[in-house]
Amino acid sequence: MKRTEIVAALQSEKTGQDILVKGWVKAFRSNRFIQLSDGSTIHTIQAVVDFEKFDEALLKRVTTGAALAITGKLVESQGAGQKVEIAVEKLEILGDADPEEVSKTVMQPKKHSLEFLREQAHLRFRTNLFGAVFRIRHAVAYAIHKYFNDRGYYYIHTPIITGSDAEGAGEMFRVSVLDPKNPPLTEEGKINYAEDFFGKETNLTVSGQLEAELAALALSKVYTFGPTFRAENSNTARHLAEFWMIEPEVAFNDIYDNMDLAEDFLRYICKYVLEHNADDLKFLNDREVQEDQTKPQAERNEMSLIDRLNFVISNDFQRLTYTEAIEVLKNSTPYKKKKFKYPVEWGTDLQSEHERYLVEKEFKKPVIITGYPASFKAFYMRQNDDGKTVAAMDILFPGIGEIIGGSQREERYDILLEKCKAFHIPESEIWWYLETRKFGTVPHAGFGLGFERMVMFVTGMTNIRDVIPFPRTPKKAEF
Repeated sequence: MKRTEIVAALQSEKTGQDILVKGWVKAFRSNRFIQLSDGSTIHTIQAVVDFEKFDEALLKRVTTGAALAITGKLVESQGAGQKVEIAVEKLEILGDADPEEVSKTVMQPKKHSLEFLREQAHLRFRTNLFGAVFRIRHAVAYAIHKYFNDRGYYYIHTPIITGSDAEGAGEMFRVSVLDPKNPPLTEEGKINYAEDFFGKETNLTVSGQLEAELAALALSKVYTFGPTFRAENSNTARHLAEFWMIEPEVAFNDIYDNMDLAEDFLRYICKYVLEHNADDLKFLNDREVQEDQTKPQAERNEMSLIDRLNFVISNDFQRLTYTEAIEVLKNSTPYKKKKFKYPVEWGTDLQSEHERYLVEKEFKKPVIITGYPASFKAFYMRQNDDGKTVAAMDILFPGIGEIIGGSQREERYDILLEKCKAFHIPESEIWWYLETRKFGTVPHAGFGLGFERMVMFVTGMTNIRDVIPFPRTPKKAEF
């Protein structure tokens, strides 16, 4: 008999049919009621055992975490909570689970701290919480590809190993095959990377943007979706050393087209998850409401998870310049009462507390800030006519702060060359990027969406380590 996934069994209207399901035991009550999960849905299916028909030794092996194959009739459920259940006719143990060992793991049916769950990342998929998170993570990834594919974009695979630093930050992981104890040296006593695998110093990429721009200047509309790496020693709830980025690049787009694209894109993702992941979202929404009840009023979410998703879909994003944002913040009550931890001055970058105030208190809608000072933005951003600011944009979300960063790219060769010099980027390292501005240069724009931050927003998880299967952070590279 062909296996039926539990999600399909629960949705079936055909009671009385024989059915085979396989999965892992979530609970076994009264030697009679087995709750079985196979990961296809957050819900379990109840399998009802007539213990007089089965050997006692076999039933003793039906423990939490054990893998079973159950054959029986799909019948109308006698209890509340689900329409159907299985009257068990055949039960096979596919894999035992020692109760004593299970009691030491996250599979033990009780509430566990997120930190404990991270320590057992190889098993946390088995919990309801992480089953929901990773089903939604998949849905978000699929929605992203569908969005761009349906609009005529081409998916570009950009290099993971690179010889350039797209952000100019220098926080990159080196890629080398040289002997760390006895590397070849130059006459000046420095490591001779000319003898390394690629014949030069190379690193793991921080962004696929520069290479995506090259493709956009031929294919017009492209996007990347790949892993990126930052050797930034940040042990915070918002940073990872290895994460995924989505980066569209569009020829002939200016900063306003870029904002329109990003706003429509984010709305689409939220709407897709609401439509396709209702059960998982309800579980995460209810969990968050329960968690909030244990927190002080000031730390509680003003909107529920589902309300926040609808908030993005139903509100036009507020657009203002960096200069206007600084004025709003300086006129705010927290600024006047000196409640902001970080200073609010023109020429300094906005901090998370400032971003969240603008979104959650001032405008009560997602916010797009443009026209940032050139002093703290990347070299490739187009210089505005005032000579002080660049055509950059950041999109701010409730609870998250910045979720997208982007810009119109500098298409003018002479200005881009001067910017490279100002950022101390050797022309020899980025000649290929500069050269695209010599052959039919055009205005173009793009942005980067941190995938994990998007998943944080749509799941309500507050730590980025809980939305990626195996987080990589300083001093942590388990599994």
